[in-house]
Amino acid sequence: MPGVVHAQMDNAKMNETQMTSMTDGEIRKVDKDAGKVTIKHGDIKNLDMPGMTMIFVAKEKSLLDKIQAGDKVKFAVINDGGKLVVTEIQPVK
Repeated sequence: MPGVVHAQMDNAKMNETQMTSMTDGEIRKVDKDAGKVTIKHGDIKNLDMPGMTMIFVAKEKSLLDKIQAGDKVKFAVINDGGKLVVTEIQPVK
């Protein structure tokens, strides 16, 4: 079934592309226990989403260890079955 293999590869490429698209933002709140972060962000191009402030789920809670409210960041987010998940986050110096 070569068609199935190609579809899986295309999805993997799409997710890889989404993860490399970084968005500028400012941390408003970090909830390490719940694994969530509130970010005021610019346009998220890979999701065709305008700038706003919203709550995201962290892919791994450890991503939240290096950030705090007020930090300027660059972050990557994907739509994982309807949940917006931060896959990478880096403080901007």
